[in-house]
Amino acid sequence: MSRFLKQRMSTLLMPVIPGAILTIFIFYLDYFQFKLVEKFILFAVFVIVPLVILLLRYDEKNKQQRMVYALMQWLQYPAALLTLFSVMSNKMWGYEGTSIPGMLSLGWLVFTLLLGIYGISIIVIGQGKAAEIAIGAGLVYFFIGGIWFTLYQYQLDLFEASVATHALSSVHFHFSSAIVPIFIGALGRIMTKKSWYPWIVAMDIIGPLLIAFGMIFSKPIEYVGVALFACNIVVYTTYLLSYLRKNVLHPKATFFLGLSCMAFYTVIVLSILYPLLKNIFALTILDFIPIYGALHAFGFVLCGLIGWVYMLDSIQKKNNFQGE
Repeated sequence: MSRFLKQRMSTLLMPVIPGAILTIFIFYLDYFQFKLVEKFILFAVFVIVPLVILLLRYDEKNKQQRMVYALMQWLQYPAALLTLFSVMSNKMWGYEGTSIPGMLSLGWLVFTLLLGIYGISIIVIGQGKAAEIAIGAGLVYFFIGGIWFTLYQYQLDLFEASVATHALSSVHFHFSSAIVPIFIGALGRIMTKKSWYPWIVAMDIIGPLLIAFGMIFSKPIEYVGVALFACNIVVYTTYLLSYLRKNVLHPKATFFLGLSCMAFYTVIVLSILYPLLKNIFALTILDFIPIYGALHAFGFVLCGLIGWVYMLDSIQKKNNFQGE
């Protein structure tokens, strides 16, 4: 079984490697003259989502769930390429203002719909378990992110919100809204059951919706959502660090998950020190946004996903050893 898991991990990592290389080119080559928000969307498309798929597990007895999982594996990279072509057609190929970027974005929308369907199947099969609800909700949020991306590529003004808001909403649902519930759900699968855990899951599901609603309609509601979400991540990272300290796991799992937690705390510290740093170094919020974005996307999210992949491998090996 352990050998099978290694082969499975190797197979699933194959689409991540070229996608990661392509993402580096997108961020650093002048040829790709994309907005920063578009670069982060493509990073999620080519790197984050494949790692999420690697973390998912399915019921061997459920044929429908196995079929959806296989479709996600096969369609992820073609859908990611269509997403890249959608952005390129808008920024580099002269089709801005036409329906072509929007039509190309439909490939990613359909793929995120598959993620959402798979998330609903996890919730149904989990029969009310809080951890499964969290993971399923995170996958559904990817679909919402796909909707916002398509609206952005079609340049549609929904709810009287600007097109730029659609792009920010897409990034929000591809990263924080989707990933944090998945992290908290993954933690719930391995932690000792706590009475407070279902409440954390509930707030974790409501928080992203409040943030998205507030971004469009009401700043105070957005602040409430951000506060709830931040408190949830504090609980998650604190418990996770305690778990890592008490349990002997794969060294790489401990390293990457610890790095993920430290990246989040760095964002918190920078946020607290922002007024002081702004005055000392004459910086503006626009100078800090790329720093916050990089720490969250590459630190908290990417390192966290890599860490959970190694955690899954470590726990599987431990269970196989005990079963022998």
